[in-house]
Amino acid sequence: MAAQFGRLRKGAVNTTVAAVVVAALAASQAPGVTTDDAGRRVTTGTQPSPDTTAEDSATGNSPYYTDLPPLNSPNPSPTAGTPVNPGEGEAGIPATVLDAYKKAEAALREAKPGCNLPWQLLAAIGKVESGQARGGRVDANGNTLSPILGPQLNGNGFASISDTDGGAYDGDSSYDRAVGPMQFIPSTWAWAGRDGNGDGEKNPNNVYDAALAAAHYLCRYGWDLSTQGDLDRAILSYNNSQDYLNLVLSWLEYYRKGTHEIPDGTGSLPSGRSDDNAGASPTPSPTPPRTPATPSTPAKPGGNGGGSASPKPTPPATTPPSTTPPTPTDTVHHLEDAGTAKLTAMAGDTFTEKISARAETKAGKGVAKVRIRFTIIGATDAVFSTGEKYATALTDNAGEAVAPALKAGENTGEFVVRATVVGRTVTGLDYTATVTERAADTLTRTSDTPLTCTPGGEFADQVEVKATYKGAVADKVAATATLIKSADDPAENDKGPYFKDADGKAVRTLTGLTTDADGLLKLPKLYADDTTGTFLLRINTAGGATLTVELKVAAVETSPSPTPSESTSGSASPSPTP
Repeated sequence: MAAQFGRLRKGAVNTTVAAVVVAALAASQAPGVTTDDAGRRVTTGTQPSPDTTAEDSATGNSPYYTDLPPLNSPNPSPTAGTPVNPGEGEAGIPATVLDAYKKAEAALREAKPGCNLPWQLLAAIGKVESGQARGGRVDANGNTLSPILGPQLNGNGFASISDTDGGAYDGDSSYDRAVGPMQFIPSTWAWAGRDGNGDGEKNPNNVYDAALAAAHYLCRYGWDLSTQGDLDRAILSYNNSQDYLNLVLSWLEYYRKGTHEIPDGTGSLPSGRSDDNAGASPTPSPTPPRTPATPSTPAKPGGNGGGSASPKPTPPATTPPSTTPPTPTDTVHHLEDAGTAKLTAMAGDTFTEKISARAETKAGKGVAKVRIRFTIIGATDAVFSTGEKYATALTDNAGEAVAPALKAGENTGEFVVRATVVGRTVTGLDYTATVTERAADTLTRTSDTPLTCTPGGEFADQVEVKATYKGAVADKVAATATLIKSADDPAENDKGPYFKDADGKAVRTLTGLTTDADGLLKLPKLYADDTTGTFLLRINTAGGATLTVELKVAAVETSPSPTPSESTSGSASPSPTP
């Protein structure tokens, strides 16, 4: 049976405990954090955004546990036995859960070093969302021993999010529920999910997968979590509530003071388990059966002394139909392309065209203020300019939403970007994008020094060329170099200059060459055999750039030897006439 904790609705806080505990924590406030008149920890910077919908958050703004960190006494009172730190139990984090947080931090340090994500932030969110996976009730692979589900998001005190996964993750085919140790709603997990334990699956009920997904989620948009503003924004994007932000910051500070590993399954469970107030039962109490009313004594026929006659029973009131107007999202019938041009870019470049989708009613009218999610699908390393494979944009008054620019990776070929409506199940709209190999359209030598050599010798200068594409440096462009027979015959020559391979053998074609970051390509040394003459070296790159370089092999010219008469100085004396 799935574990369903009745958790406090967003904003419900045990203020009696909060006033005492948070006031004590205020002594080591982070920048941008202060306390209010009741001693509660609050932020003075970023505030929740009223324009952010529940579907855009990790949790769907689901309820969360409101247990506050205990007061750690820096100088505990002397006791006869071993002193016990009041916060020692809460500071312990189950071994597998703690390992998942630290592995996620390490992965983000490599993938997004500028985010500066601390694992203690994941621990703080994990504490508030699921009580550290229900006290570490996970197996050795990080899978929860039973599903952890939030309440049904049916609009009854919470956000209303209709089913988006067919019940695949949350077992509910009517409405979505937050799922797993980090409480992702299925629609968010669909694009934010990660495989954190390398088993080839993205499972929100696995603490390694969920922790890595949460880490990437908190580090999107280029946020730097070492700054208070970005830290606040990241936490609020997880659950758009000021109380939630203050609570997570309190646990973050608490875990930063020190924590330790405890065995799986031995962690403490949250105590604030009511949807309305601390300590209430998570399951609604059954309604007691109604006691039938005592019927009135009917009046005696024609009587005038037996009291008044019973009034006619009033028919039960009927519930009027709901008059709640549909939201803009409810009116979307389909998506249409909004004039997106052909999506093509060279590897490593930014696509010049952006994807634009239009949300329309059944009648074809554009719908404003609808969130469109764009997701990159397929085996590609292309990303949006945000560094992520997903992005969300709000439709304008014409119903159009424009995705951030796409940035091509090194993988060439086609991939798909799918546009979907956040919070509504309509057929997605697919866009095909193509990444071509890096190319150059021009090659030039970096030197005009003639390339000459004597038979059996080596050329003093190495051939170096620079590649450009439309005037810009063409880096990482593939190239080949071949010593050809003639300008009209590009076949490899079998005589004349040559390169040497690793074994010192002559080769006259080089493949696998690549220009460097400055577009430069420097070829290995050239050698000459005993054949003299003029030879040609042809260099080709992807994209069609070609350069032919002339090489000359000639013997050293020597001056002719002088005749005997020329070797004497002065003129010879004429012979005497006999």
